[in-house]
Amino acid sequence: MSRRWIVHAVLLAGGLIMITPFVWQLVVSLQTMTESMRVPPTVVPSWQWHNFADVFRTVPLGRQFLNTVIVTVAVTAGQLLLCSLAAFAFARLEFPGRGAVFMLFLAVLMVPGELFLLPRYQIMQELGWLDTLQALIAPGVFGAFGTFLLRQFFKTLPKELDEAARLDGANPLQIYWWIMLPLVRPGLLALGLLTVMWSWSSLLWPLVVNTDPEMMTLSAGLASLRGQYLTNYPILFAGSVVASLPVIVLFVVMQRQLIAGIAFTGSKG
Repeated sequence: MSRRWIVHAVLLAGGLIMITPFVWQLVVSLQTMTESMRVPPTVVPSWQWHNFADVFRTVPLGRQFLNTVIVTVAVTAGQLLLCSLAAFAFARLEFPGRGAVFMLFLAVLMVPGELFLLPRYQIMQELGWLDTLQALIAPGVFGAFGTFLLRQFFKTLPKELDEAARLDGANPLQIYWWIMLPLVRPGLLALGLLTVMWSWSSLLWPLVVNTDPEMMTLSAGLASLRGQYLTNYPILFAGSVVASLPVIVLFVVMQRQLIAGIAFTGSKG
């Protein structure tokens, strides 16, 4: 019994540490500029609810919110489709060099994403896609991590499913779409949630490729609120609360599926 209390105490302390930044973000978003700069910090705000209205007047937050939703939905759909197709091929189809090609896919995970920044920017520039939503969507619709994640799910399915489907005259694409894909639903949910959180909070690439405020995502738009000499922290934090809330709600609702899906990937190599 004492060990259980210790475990719960440690988990509670860890949970409090994790939520402290979010609580402080909410507190500052309801302060005045003077309160946000005060030392020691003001714990009880003066409840400046107008900060949330002010952030919409400072930047086109509504348009940026819509941009973020469009980009997130498109990137997530692309990841689920393309990564599942590649994962199915690596897990269920036999072709020469399958192992070597898959190792090359995994090697991509070891390369920092910043190394691709300049080549991607040049490609977008040549295509005339700067300051467009497709520049934010195209580089993110496929990923090595998503392929690896879903491959682990496909490998857990029995081979007899493929054999029975072939005897009934199904081709590989039909086997993938009608038989295999519904069976890896936990993996698709896990990848979808991870992709949503990653795409929603992505900052570096949207900040580089789109400079028009009307075509920015929330993360890039909020970054533009930081001044060179002075930053209005209550306005900035109010915008951060608005931007964080959808992802927090999604994670709270879907956390069981996310944890179960990730844990299941290690059940078979």
